[in-house]
Amino acid sequence: MRRGALERALSVVADFTEPSVQLEQYPTPADIAAHLIHLAGVQGDLDRTIVDLGTGTGMLALGAALCGAPRVIGIDRDRCALTRARENTRRVTPSTHPEWVCADATTLPLTVEHATVVMNPPFGAQRGNEHADRAFLETTADIAAVSYSLHNAGSRSFVEAFADDHGGTVTHAFAVDLELPRQFDFHTDQRRTIDAEAYRVEW
Repeated sequence: MRRGALERALSVVADFTEPSVQLEQYPTPADIAAHLIHLAGVQGDLDRTIVDLGTGTGMLALGAALCGAPRVIGIDRDRCALTRARENTRRVTPSTHPEWVCADATTLPLTVEHATVVMNPPFGAQRGNEHADRAFLETTADIAAVSYSLHNAGSRSFVEAFADDHGGTVTHAFAVDLELPRQFDFHTDQRRTIDAEAYRVEW
């Protein structure tokens, strides 16, 4: 599927009904999801099992499913988010029906090997949740052949060092603008764009 068509298809994905500050539940914008999934398709990484760690409302998992990945698993510990992901499946009607698993993405209850991991993990912006993305990367290193992930701006040295320590190599790294809607009481703007970075890692 062409990137523009994928973005349009994902534009119907609904956001969280009750987002959690502690879990840093921000929606992945359709354009960013389409960019990552399209890149995965170009690289031949959608021909294996896709695992979306911390899937939330299912944006990345549904993108992979729309592009015909043979098996797609979306994992999140928030049951309300997974309910929304199931609703979004009906909105998107992908050819592959994702499996939605309620579990902590950092301690998987299932065995998967040589997967393609896609994820927009918590950046660790909340006090007491620093370096939250590290735990997601640790799970990724255990199950992935390749991964696509979003991180806070300025994370390149951390991601490269982590990958190197776990036998991985960063093959692609690029800046992305995440446009986020106002979701919480402490937000002062209706929409805000934050600087982020995307990475492809071969493990």
